[in-house]
Amino acid sequence: MKTLFAQLTDLHIREPGRLAYGRLDTAPYLRAAVQAIEALPQRPHALVLTGDLTDFGRAGEYEHLASMLAPLSMPLFLLPGNHDERAQLRRSFKDHAYLGDGEFVQYSVGLGEHGLRLLALDTVEPGAPHGRLCTKRLKWLADTLDRHRGEPTVIAMHHPPFETLIGHMDRIGLLEGADALAEILTGHSTIERVICGHLHRTIYSRVGSAVASTAPSPAHQVCLDLVPDAASAWILEPPGFHLHAWSGPGRMVTHVAAVGRFEGPYPFHDGGKLID
Repeated sequence: MKTLFAQLTDLHIREPGRLAYGRLDTAPYLRAAVQAIEALPQRPHALVLTGDLTDFGRAGEYEHLASMLAPLSMPLFLLPGNHDERAQLRRSFKDHAYLGDGEFVQYSVGLGEHGLRLLALDTVEPGAPHGRLCTKRLKWLADTLDRHRGEPTVIAMHHPPFETLIGHMDRIGLLEGADALAEILTGHSTIERVICGHLHRTIYSRVGSAVASTAPSPAHQVCLDLVPDAASAWILEPPGFHLHAWSGPGRMVTHVAAVGRFEGPYPFHDGGKLID
């Protein structure tokens, strides 16, 4: 028994021909990531996209995004980030009924066929780069976890509920609700992972009794500089995504998959002996 799901985040798709930050065409990077996911030796049961799907939340951006995601042969679960616009996301992906029509984009769905549950938690504060978990959103999470108590669960959110020590990103991180979230998670031992975006890097931390992580972007990464007043900047380090594998309670393994063309594979052994 194994459930595999991929995580893409921080795509920052613009309309065709337009550049993010005036210099980066993010579309070819997403196309390469889609090809890499489709080429995995084991097909994921789902793809979870943890926000900043577009750069400005415009209809043309979502249309471009949808066309590039179309080749994927697995269910997609979308979540908004601070660069997205909830209403337009729903209009552009109206066949994704799980997005609902409430104040927040929050939902509970099954991943695969072996009992793993995905809870999507909306951290967006409209018009602001930082995130927030208000009482209403946290109550939805607590109630949903209680309703599915004992079920292995992954929580997906855009802003990570922990400090990363990348100062300029922490200043636009989850500025409200992180402590309350940690308290809720502490009461549930079956939280297999909290998966996040926003940081454009792979980072791990503990939140309550759960392990939380952020994933790299398929395009640009945030510079790794832990000086509190470091400049807000991005870099074209190798793009990637996460592949999460769940094989039973307490057994969630996360792999960082690089996107690109690399030499190999080459064998370690020849005729059963290590190559000298």
